[in-house]
Amino acid sequence: MALVKRVALAPRAVRQLRRVRSVYVVGMLLSALGGLLSYDDPAAGGRQAVIAGVFVVVFAALLTLTAVWLWLHRRTEHCSTAKKLSRLI
Repeated sequence: MALVKRVALAPRAVRQLRRVRSVYVVGMLLSALGGLLSYDDPAAGGRQAVIAGVFVVVFAALLTLTAVWLWLHRRTEHCSTAKKLSRLI
């Protein structure tokens, strides 16, 4: 197995990832609400519910990816760049 070199994220990037989590959660909730509301409409034919479901899946994937990035970069002792960046704050 190859060794993976971890690269530290800048503090600004970590702050932006933390902020964007709430955007993804709100997007998931609004898409789910829109899907539930359009699911009861027989005139829509279910297409709107499917599109809302796709949006829920996309927002969930983005939220998961963001959580993984934040989880990977939660510690500052894994590389010298993170130590240098953490001292600047």
